[in-house]
Amino acid sequence: MLYALIVLAAIAALLIYATTRPDTFRLERSTVILAPPEKVFALIDNFHDWTKWSPWENIDPALKRTYGGPDAGRGTLYAWEGNNKVGSGRMEITESAPAEKIVIKLDFLKPFEAHNIAEFTFAPKDGGTVVTWAMYGPCPFISKLMQIFCSMDKMVGGQFEQGLANLKAAAEK
Repeated sequence: MLYALIVLAAIAALLIYATTRPDTFRLERSTVILAPPEKVFALIDNFHDWTKWSPWENIDPALKRTYGGPDAGRGTLYAWEGNNKVGSGRMEITESAPAEKIVIKLDFLKPFEAHNIAEFTFAPKDGGTVVTWAMYGPCPFISKLMQIFCSMDKMVGGQFEQGLANLKAAAEK
């Protein structure tokens, strides 16, 4: 009986603690790429070019991709469906300011539903470009609970770093 009460108290404490966590999250990484902002921007603004640098593109060799809208810029669409490591979802470029900023509405459908924003900003620096890749959005209760045990930064941060390294290699060719 005492053991059951201790377990229940621990679970209640975790649930209460989760409610105190922030209602939103933000994750970002930056790197300097030795290429002009226009060149780096073009690799992100056209979803067909993501196969050259995105860290998720090669995880599932059978990944199904669907493109829609214009080839690049605002209104460009990309949907994917893959194995349990990449899941399925959809992206749409909602803002495209050449060589300055790209904003993408990101809808994950599987394995977990989530609706976030991805944002890329570009700033010239010493003959190159500082590229910042951010993702932010709401943090519902289940996400708050999960983040007690595994942070979003640890889950996705390394993939952002790998993606930026791949982007650097592609742009500096």
